[in-house]
Amino acid sequence: MVFSSLVFMFVYLPVVLLVYYVSPVKWRNLVLFLVNMVFYGWGEPVYLFLMMFSIIVDYLLGIGIEKFRDRKIIAKSFVISSVVWNIGLLFFFKYFDFLLQSLQSMGLFQRISPLGLSLPIGISFYTFQKLSYTVDVYRGESKGQKNFIDFSVFVTLFPQLIAGPILQYKDLADQLKERSVNLTKMRDGIRIFTVGLCKKVLLANSIGKLWDDYRMMELSELSVLGAWLGLLAFCFQIYFDFSGYSDMAVGLGKMLGFEFGGNFNYPYISRSITDFWRRWHISLSSWFRDYVYIPLGGNRKGKTRWMINLLIVWAATGIWHGASFNFLLWGLYYALLLMIEKLWLLKKLEGLKKGAVVFSHGYALFFIVLGWGIFAIPDATAGIGYLGALFGASGVLKVSGDLFRIVNYGPLFIILILASLPTFAKLFGKLSPKVRNVAEPVLILCGLLLSTAYLVDSTYNPFLYFRF
Repeated sequence: MVFSSLVFMFVYLPVVLLVYYVSPVKWRNLVLFLVNMVFYGWGEPVYLFLMMFSIIVDYLLGIGIEKFRDRKIIAKSFVISSVVWNIGLLFFFKYFDFLLQSLQSMGLFQRISPLGLSLPIGISFYTFQKLSYTVDVYRGESKGQKNFIDFSVFVTLFPQLIAGPILQYKDLADQLKERSVNLTKMRDGIRIFTVGLCKKVLLANSIGKLWDDYRMMELSELSVLGAWLGLLAFCFQIYFDFSGYSDMAVGLGKMLGFEFGGNFNYPYISRSITDFWRRWHISLSSWFRDYVYIPLGGNRKGKTRWMINLLIVWAATGIWHGASFNFLLWGLYYALLLMIEKLWLLKKLEGLKKGAVVFSHGYALFFIVLGWGIFAIPDATAGIGYLGALFGASGVLKVSGDLFRIVNYGPLFIILILASLPTFAKLFGKLSPKVRNVAEPVLILCGLLLSTAYLVDSTYNPFLYFRF
């Protein structure tokens, strides 16, 4: 993984950008399509043909929907076919073995063997993108794409192909036809990419080692202090890992002339769980809102129906992350919290005076951190044991190793906390243009050098969201 990251940054990416820029504008989508195929084939050569076949299916269904737009029954049959195809594909690779093993634990289907297939990288992301296309065309929010290469570029855009953000077709349709690259976009793209790289390599990787230490620890040795310390490490790791990758995708998109929406907006400054989900993985929340929650009726059909819709959406959000009961529980956990807020608590939190907002921040962070405890450990026994250790089930408050790690990781935690706040961005924005013009390239160069040095020296470079 480390070697591949270095090759991507210093060999593949510069060559791609150079070829892209020197190509005539009318050929750039073809160049980008070929680049995307090479990129995906590099990581998943076995599933390259599956992706291409899947693209062809939705391309033809989109044409069918557009052609028979005035004949609702036929158009609806095409969009239903797209939903069945994409959800079926996702189910087969991601959930078949999980469901089979769950049924076998109840004594059913004992003669059927699990398939043991590896999960195609990025399948959770690109199947949702293809669904957004056929649904947008059916709703009349976009026209059916007749150009196969343009449609393929939408599905396979390499900056965000394997870990998002999830793109909706209606937001990108015009950019597929016409986009421009200029010095301002290039500068902004390089800056955003570098910020994301530093988040991922310097922050997420560094604190991830601490989480691994506690995650692998025997529950009998896990103290209350250690359990909370490890879980806080995971909170920062998953945020800087995923937001870092999202920033890199947005930055690379700008370098290619695309404008992707941001995927994170300082989620750990949230004052409620509702606020958190407006700031965390924004593209996923938006997708479920637009293509599941609102079509189900949202909150327009009474309180009981609204609660059912919320449960459906958050159960789906949970299992989207993985074939494990802890992800389903995590989704339902947030459904319950959001119900409590919408029905009663949110108005009280929003009505707090400035001096009391520390309570709302504390409340939100406590339940967010506890949620990551449910999310982080798929094994039920280990997960329950770890959550129990947070509240003293092990009977040990602290051990000497915890204090050593606090001293050792203390400076990093301070950096992580500060990096989770918008303070630095606001302060940098207040500098004069002359100072920013000098400071920005220096900071970018330092970030690239430090990240490269880390990658060269370290063998630890996990991408958490690749498995989703």
